[in-house]
Amino acid sequence: MALNLLVCQNLSATADEKPILHQVDLTIGQGEVHVLMGPNGAGKSTLGHVLMGNPTYTMTGGSIEFDGTDITELAPDKRSQAGLFLSFQAPVEIPGVPLRSFLRAMVEAHGTKVKNKEFKRRIQELARELDMDPAYLDRELGVGFSGGEKKKVEMLQLLLLKPKLAILDETDSGLDVDALSVVSRGMELYRESCEGTLLVITHNTRILEHLNVDRVHVMVAGRMADEGPASLIDEIDAQGFERYENEPAEQPARSIDG
Repeated sequence: MALNLLVCQNLSATADEKPILHQVDLTIGQGEVHVLMGPNGAGKSTLGHVLMGNPTYTMTGGSIEFDGTDITELAPDKRSQAGLFLSFQAPVEIPGVPLRSFLRAMVEAHGTKVKNKEFKRRIQELARELDMDPAYLDRELGVGFSGGEKKKVEMLQLLLLKPKLAILDETDSGLDVDALSVVSRGMELYRESCEGTLLVITHNTRILEHLNVDRVHVMVAGRMADEGPASLIDEIDAQGFERYENEPAEQPARSIDG
């Protein structure tokens, strides 16, 4: 059995004093792939942001332990340096900042000094792996990028940082088949390069076809409504979330064998 990398207990949170998460429990083992599913507005993205310490949200209860350390009170940058990574549904655009410069600053902010020549070679190799034109590395961060190109940049960041836990928030949103294939390739490379751990947040099952999923969690109305093995994905694909929405607090967690 994998050692626990992330343990959330009774996690509750608000935004503008409005309760959004209610006593959420979540445990993820080192090297595992977990999926967090649920309808739009269920609180899935909020959980990702609370795990990263986003100040937009206020924890009102519970605790977060990461890699054996209580990070409940840690600032977002400290959580990132500890090995947490969160991709965004809508990546930011920063005019005037070349993507290459941003990537270098990001790596050095995590305590890794890089040599110009080696870094240039590395990011060009990764860009090719992700089917990204290396010329994009000299463009302004996110400016004029398509949705698929922005997702490729996120995968590039993931492969450079090699975090202990990558939280991918709706990474498949709005992607065509080709872009989805590239993102899937990025996740595979991440898993291969550092035996990384994944928490994939989605309400769509498309991207999950490319993953060997260990555990599925279902969130409805800010609560964990169900938990089970990968076969739960097929059930949701066939039946949707209606049964959970009708009785969001009554679904028991499933055993490992379903």
